Amino acid sequence: MIEKIQQAREVALGILKPSQKDLEHGLELHKNSIVIEGYGFSPNAALDGDAVKAAIEAGASELELQDLTEDMNMTRCVTDAREREEYMEAWEAAGVTCIFQNAGEEMQKALRILKRLARFTYVTDMLRDFVRKAATPDDIVAAKKDGKHCLCMLTNGVPLPEDWVSIEEEMRYIKIFFQLGVRMMHLTYNRRNMIGDGCAEQANAGLSDFGRAVIAEMNRVGVIVDVAHSGWQTAFEAAKASKKPMVASHSGCCALNVHIRCKPDEVIRAIVDTGGYIGIACVAAFLGRSGDIAAFLDHIDYVVKKFGVDHVAIGTDVAHVSSRAGEAWAKIPKRRTHRSRWEGFWPKTDALFDKKWQQPHMAQSMAWTNWPLFTVGLVQRGYSDADIQKILGGNVLRVARAALQAS
Repeated sequence: MIEKIQQAREVALGILKPSQKDLEHGLELHKNSIVIEGYGFSPNAALDGDAVKAAIEAGASELELQDLTEDMNMTRCVTDAREREEYMEAWEAAGVTCIFQNAGEEMQKALRILKRLARFTYVTDMLRDFVRKAATPDDIVAAKKDGKHCLCMLTNGVPLPEDWVSIEEEMRYIKIFFQLGVRMMHLTYNRRNMIGDGCAEQANAGLSDFGRAVIAEMNRVGVIVDVAHSGWQTAFEAAKASKKPMVASHSGCCALNVHIRCKPDEVIRAIVDTGGYIGIACVAAFLGRSGDIAAFLDHIDYVVKKFGVDHVAIGTDVAHVSSRAGEAWAKIPKRRTHRSRWEGFWPKTDALFDKKWQQPHMAQSMAWTNWPLFTVGLVQRGYSDADIQKILGGNVLRVARAALQAS
């Protein structure tokens, strides 16, 4: 096992301290379950440091460099044998069947969103004997049966032409991206857009009339509505508007830690009333308290006890990063400071930026490859095997099936 994966295991085990019986049972249960990452990322490859350095020295723009580095992170598992080996090892260590894959940039401009979708489609085309593209929930079940893995595509925004000719014409790319394989879309990403307010907007103004039309179209086409990055009022009103189950794919509970990326009880209740779920993220700042795997399990416990086991999933919002990433970055010259990207809007006083959330053991305990220990932790807390399997993937499958019904 790769050293960084083993180290993360040891950190998590040091926090959980499971009995041998719970450890063995949890690992076996995880191995035999359909495990679905409700929101996350394929293992990230290391950059080609020499190629990035050459691009910088040639005067590449920030957008060129972003495209270059994203493409390398996302696709070098295809083109580089060493990166492919670690990519596969990370998947196997995690024991994940399917990732609901971040496959669209954090915005609503259709052409920009298309880039990531192309990259991950390429990965599933070229590595199809190992990782497939999942277009339906049955594809996920089949991948598990065949001992394979799969990606189900999502976008961090609703793709729009931004022509603003008519409501109907503005929504035409929802179906097109569905036909390309996208099965979940964020309504907003931190900032306000024409659909509604993002979670970082102080106004918390809610859903627009256009947003209601977008939700109706997503329901019609078969795309899951995701409000993970939406403001509380936007999320609440979206849940009232949706006729199909919807989700907050990677979030947390404000009852345990008040944070703009978590959801208060009234919002969770509204999502639950659609038949949907809240996915708990592995981000220390969202979780509060210890900010580690124990806090992560506390958020799952809270949703189960307050809203029922049918309405919680896991959306880690973290990725395994190649063990050679640091070596590659060491070759890349430092660049000038540049302004924060539009979608990166975030309160400067937010705990996400507080150094106390940067303690290595927090992130290590919730490393993406520690998925089997999430199952061990649920076993420790007394969940039945059937309930654990709902949390690990059953609830995501149910919502995905409901979204596609009559679409």
